[in-house]
Amino acid sequence: MDQKLKFAERLQAAMRDAGLEPRPAVLLNVFNANYWGRSVTFQAVSRWLRGESIPAQDKLIVLAGVLKVEPDVLRFGGAVRKSVREHQQRWAEGVGYLERETFDAFLQLPAPQRKLIREVILTFRQVHQPDGPEADPPSAKIEFE
Repeated sequence: MDQKLKFAERLQAAMRDAGLEPRPAVLLNVFNANYWGRSVTFQAVSRWLRGESIPAQDKLIVLAGVLKVEPDVLRFGGAVRKSVREHQQRWAEGVGYLERETFDAFLQLPAPQRKLIREVILTFRQVHQPDGPEADPPSAKIEFE
């Protein structure tokens, strides 16, 4: 599903949760009463609610404040937040003093040396994976939602 449509669904749900009917006229009045910049148009809020566009960051922050929802959750959804928290927890629990010291030394190296060290580490990871080298290639990307 398109990111704009997902945003529209989250925006409509947040409006309902805030006790507002998810209609452009309602959002227009609530938004413009709380936005410090130039008023947005009926067409703009209609596009947000139909999933045709996503508001700029400054408008997103105001929307989130008015609807009492975190801006990142409104923009990206709860799954992304959960994934980030799990990743942060893994780092907090799995990284001890020696690893932190090593990371610090790594970050102080010039870029070409960091690239070389990264390639060595990823090669070791690929060779020593339980499922074999093809299970998780180093270039794999993580996708959210």
